[in-house]
Parts: sequence; C-alpha cells; structure tokens
Amino acid sequence: MTSGIVPATPSPDWVERSLAAVWHPCTQMKWHPELPLVSIASAAGPWLTGHDGKRYFDAIGSWWVCLLGHRHPAVVQALRDQLDCLDHVMLAGLTHQPVIELSERLSRMTGHVLGHAFYGSDGASAIEIAIKMSAHAWQHRGYAKKQSFVCLAGSYHGETLGALGVCDLPGFRQPYEGLIRPAYVVPNADARQAEPGEDARAVALRQVRHLAALLEERSDEIAAIVTEPLVQGAGGMIFYDPEYLRQVRALCDRYAVHWIADEIAVGCGRTGSFFACEQAGVWPDLLCLSKGITGGFLPLSIVLSRDEIYRLFLHDSAAKAFLHSHSYTGNPLACRAALAVLDVLDNDGVLSRNRLRAARLTARLQPIASDARVRHFRQIGMIWAWDIDIPPADFSHQVFRTGLRHGLLLRPLGSTVYLMPPYLLSEDEIDALGDRVIATLQEVLA
Repeated sequence: MTSGIVPATPSPDWVERSLAAVWHPCTQMKWHPELPLVSIASAAGPWLTGHDGKRYFDAIGSWWVCLLGHRHPAVVQALRDQLDCLDHVMLAGLTHQPVIELSERLSRMTGHVLGHAFYGSDGASAIEIAIKMSAHAWQHRGYAKKQSFVCLAGSYHGETLGALGVCDLPGFRQPYEGLIRPAYVVPNADARQAEPGEDARAVALRQVRHLAALLEERSDEIAAIVTEPLVQGAGGMIFYDPEYLRQVRALCDRYAVHWIADEIAVGCGRTGSFFACEQAGVWPDLLCLSKGITGGFLPLSIVLSRDEIYRLFLHDSAAKAFLHSHSYTGNPLACRAALAVLDVLDNDGVLSRNRLRAARLTARLQPIASDARVRHFRQIGMIWAWDIDIPPADFSHQVFRTGLRHGLLLRPLGSTVYLMPPYLLSEDEIDALGDRVIATLQEVLA
C-alpha cells in the first residue's frame, strides 16, 4: 500500500492497524482494545472528529498544546506562506527570518531581561538544555563543583534522563534510577496544605524555608532549582501562591544559584498572563517554553536566558561554546507557527477575553464545585482542576471511557480531574463543555 492522505471515509481497521504497528506513549498497550483507542480523522476548533463521524470536545488541548483550537486559520495560512519560501535550514552557521523575529519578540515580552533564545524540539529537551547551560555556566565561572539541582516534590519536567533527574514522580523515574543523577527534592507549596488560619501565601512562606535550609547548607554544589511556576501540572495540578517564586528568586540571588522556570505547560497565557512568572513580578535566569507556543501545529521548544549566562560562553575557543544541537533546531516552519500564535494572542486580545471565558465556565461547573464528593475545586487562567475524595476503582479509565461516550476527551491525573481547553471558545462551546463534564462525572460517581 502506498502512503498518502488518510481518506475521510470510515475504515474499519484503523484501530487494529494502530494497535499492531504503533507503540503509544504513556499507555499500557495490553489494556487495548478494552480501553478505547479512538481513530481521529479531522479536527477543527475544540472538536476532534473520529473516522466513525463522532465528535469529541478536546477538553485537555491534546496534552495542553492546542491553545487556539485545532487548525486555526491564521496559523494554517502562515504555514502555507512559509512553505512557499523555506522549509528548513540548519541553524549552525546559518539563520533565517522566522527564528530572528521570534527570538526578538520573546525577548521584548520579558522586557529584554531574557535576551537570548536557544531552540530545541520539545519540553524535555528544553529542560536538558537549561540544566546543561546552568552547570556549564558555573564551570566557566570557576565553580565546577556546582553540578547538582533542586526540584519540588511532585514535580514533572519531562522524561529524558536529564529531565527525569529533576522529576519527583516515581512512576516515571523508578525504572531508570540507575541511569539518573537525582536532584535534591524540597517540599512544594501546595495551597491544599493550608493549616487552619493559613492562606496560600502563608503556605508558600512556610514551605520555602525548606529550600532556604538546603541552600544554606549545599549551595556550593547546587547549580539551579527547577520549578513549574504557579501550577505543577502532571504532579496533580498543584496550585501555589506567587509569593513562593518571589522567595525562590531572592534565595537564588543570595546563594548564587540559578533559577530555571519550566513554563512549558503554564506559559503562553495558560495561567492568565503570558508568562506565569509575571504574576510574581520576578524573572528566572533561564525560562523554558514549548507545548502551546506553536498552537499544537509543530514541535518546538525554547530556552530564554539572561545576558550574563550567554556571555559566559563567548570565547576564542570552540570548547567554551555551548555545544548542544539537534537537526531541526529553530525550524522555520515551527518558528513561523509560533509567530502566528503570538499574532492571534495580541491582535484578538485573547488573554483579556479569556477572563470572561474562564468566569463563564467556572460558573457552569458549579454543580461539580459544590458536590460533596469533590475537594479543592480550583481555577487559574484557563486551567481548572478538582480532586475526587474517594474515587471509585479504575477512576481515571472510567472517566476516559465515559467521557468518550459523552463526546468528551478527558484524561484525569489519578483522582484529579483537570481541564485545559483551547482558548477560543464561544459561549455555546463553553456551555457544551461544562455540560459534558458534569454529565461524565455524574455517571462515573453515581
């Protein structure tokens, strides 16, 4: 059979062929076909359409990447235009307009605090780049001992070996412990830990003392702390107060430690501001972006660095350069998609309008928020999450299956249900999303 465009007409064997040939990620393949595998033929806006013609509301933005919905026409057109002039060229010794424009634009968005952009392919590779940059920068400054890192309890930063070293999720880490250089893990500032009389800020101030004590003792060997600003995603949608980030910045300055902000999931407006760090009024030394930066069209990741780190690598010797690359670094198509996404966010006032969208969906979800079986209903920007107090057996799979029957794509994190839908939702689509989520949860918890 020759390869080509998948026909729009249903084919009875797409699922069987996928199960035979495709090794799906984050999936126990033995669970299929009992756990539904849905063959998707097309997508538009927040909707996915299967080969059987059924539509599914993509309530999680296909792993948090489809900021504007699927196939946004402005991004589609930008990619068509880019295809007419340049598909790809290596970024070693060459450059091109999209990567220059994107780098300059992101720097302006940080007030030029983070003035240099280094490109990768995905979130995990951005974390790898950032931790290598940090350790290497300290070597250039004469502190070769600073090769250790710190992460927060419940943190997730990707699944390559370096990234796993700064993760605290045993399911991802445990099989590879012998291959990983583990980080120091300090307690997080999960607002759900509030004691009587405490608010989220008080929790942050209490919990940051653990980091202060560690840096007081070990800063001579610690290169950087890696955090997911405001929301720790895969660890269970852990929300915490911006005060924690202000304290991290102050401690890193005091003890000569870099702060790496992992905005792969929470950047690009997901928490309400384009960069989550903006809500704390502080900037990291290195900031990682990926996922939504191209609107879900193409893989791209970016590490933004401060000038003082960049300048440490300027030398007459090639051995002093930052020798990290991959073949598709700064791909013109991916950069053009990112520029188109930024244009839509700016020109359409998306982030300001998201406040109205978020308020409407929060109101629509009040039956869930007030359910006695639900704890810690929470929302920030375009992220919603809540915990099921006593979940039924096989809860996450039940939600996935039941959601599909209700025309809804959901993937809970254990007993935590979350929504990270596309931004550009009409009022009718917001209501449809709320109704389908409520129907799904009511059926699972009945």
